[in-house]
Formats: sequence, C-alpha cells, structure tokens
Amino acid sequence: MLSTILLIVVILLLIGAFPAWPYSRTWGYAPTGTLGVVLIVLIVLLLMGTI
Repeated sequence: MLSTILLIVVILLLIGAFPAWPYSRTWGYAPTGTLGVVLIVLIVLLLMGTI
C-alpha cells in the first residue's frame, strides 16, 4: 500500500518538474532527469519486492 502511494507521488513530482515556464526553461532537463532516475529506482525496487 505504501509503495503504491510513493510511486504515485513520485510520478506527480516527475510531471511537475517538467520545465514549462519561461524562467525554468534554462534549467534544461535536470529536474525531470533526476526524478526520472528516482522513479526508475523505485520501480526496480518494487519489482524486486524490496519495498
């Protein structure tokens, strides 16, 4: 149950980190890339049964 909630929160953070505003376009894909790596790690841990 907790892992599902954690996965949903991380997906929402990933969508929210997408550079959509003019001042954040200079950031590049660093926020999205970082959260993408966190999401991949969580999915792997979920599939392994660790979480």
